[in-house]
Amino acid sequence: MPDIDADFLALPLRGLAGAALQRARDLGAEHADFRLERVRGQRLSLVDGSVESASDTDTLGFAVRVVHNGVWGFAAGTDLTPDAAAEVAGRAVDVATVAAAVTTERVELAPEPAHPDRTWVSAYEVDPFEVTDREKTALLAAWSRRMLEDARVDHVDAALWLAKEQKFYADTAGTTTTQQRVRIAPSLEVMATRDGRLDSMRTLTPPAGRGWEHMQVVEPELDDLPALLAEKLAAPSVEPGSYDLVIDPSNLWLAIHESIGHATELDRVLGYEAAYAGTSFATVDGLGSLRYGSPIMNVTGDRTVENGLATIGFDDEGVATTSFDIVRDGVLVGYQRDRRISRLQGDDSSNGCAFADSPATMPIQRMANVSLAAAPDGPSTEELISRVENGIHIVGDRSWSIDMQRYNFQFTGQRFYRIQDGRVTGMLRDVAYQATTTDFWRSMAAVGGPQTYVLGGTFMCGKGQPGQVAAVSHGCPSALFTGVRILNTVQEAGK
Repeated sequence: MPDIDADFLALPLRGLAGAALQRARDLGAEHADFRLERVRGQRLSLVDGSVESASDTDTLGFAVRVVHNGVWGFAAGTDLTPDAAAEVAGRAVDVATVAAAVTTERVELAPEPAHPDRTWVSAYEVDPFEVTDREKTALLAAWSRRMLEDARVDHVDAALWLAKEQKFYADTAGTTTTQQRVRIAPSLEVMATRDGRLDSMRTLTPPAGRGWEHMQVVEPELDDLPALLAEKLAAPSVEPGSYDLVIDPSNLWLAIHESIGHATELDRVLGYEAAYAGTSFATVDGLGSLRYGSPIMNVTGDRTVENGLATIGFDDEGVATTSFDIVRDGVLVGYQRDRRISRLQGDDSSNGCAFADSPATMPIQRMANVSLAAAPDGPSTEELISRVENGIHIVGDRSWSIDMQRYNFQFTGQRFYRIQDGRVTGMLRDVAYQATTTDFWRSMAAVGGPQTYVLGGTFMCGKGQPGQVAAVSHGCPSALFTGVRILNTVQEAGK
């Protein structure tokens, strides 16, 4: 396992924290926490083998958050001196003092034991920021040229997104944590036009909390892309109707994200996240009784799973992360929570779901790695397909839509295969599936075994005002759903 970078550890972490927390105590704060972080990002994109854009970001700063007389206060700074840290703490208390006039609820935090001097580093082999830009560009360009050599491909987009996050946290309860994690998102998409129709085919390799070694996962996919694209362009358009669906993890992760992940964020459920993308149908009166899905449905929130994009040792409130049940045997049994929302709901502990996306932003409740469990002795994807008389196998994610309460939704995909009498008979196009959240998950008739399980996810989950972005993973097996409504997207568009 790698160590935390020496240049980050050389920063005056404890001195700044000590000055800030002491100032907050002196001003009467009931709670104060200090967070210093460096966030590096890199994005690289190529079109037809030539660099279209390249950007690097490097953000370094610190923040102080307080609870003063039951009111939140927050301030941030970039001057890494003890005097500046104390001054920022004073400003955080000033914010709380001003905000008291418009605050109607007292802020209380669920208790958390102190975690002094803890260190955590994510699981990766090669730091992608140690790989030269020349090497990164050369690899994407080589992939692109390889695709363009095939006459079935007209254009190629290649992209790479990297992030590295280093955080030092300390609070007045005695917790001090130092953490480092990296994540990577490679993709390659081929495009072609045939008979006036433009379409594309993209790699399925998901983003991951891994290092440069993750690029090796993409390589085996490349040779199949031109043939898949040609087949898709020649495929017949789907006939709308009711079908059984075998959904691949490369598509199902997104349905989990939108219809379970967001729907079970407790701040959204309680109405504290109503301005950005709505609230939730999964209200607290249904906790322990709402039939979310079929009895084979088991969903966890997990901030500890290896290579997860939301995996961390301690969250941005100093809470040790864990795994917890959200849906058990098809019934809603839990929510994702931070310390304040936990206390509002009467829970005696948080499950570690606080996160801030930069040193200039205040931690808010964010999604864990929300995942659907595989069946321990479950079937393969091929076995699931063999059970279907009239259906579609859906692979890869694309566009999606869901209402403000995370209830009515529509999803498309990248690859669609007609299933007849237990066999795949060819590719389809223009497919979208539509349902309500509970109807969809209640129609789940079988889940695949561990051999079908994949950890998918996204770098770009948005929430909050001002908006923040977080990365999150969602693991799942292949799964069989019965009687799902299928739309023809071209017909729906009136074409």
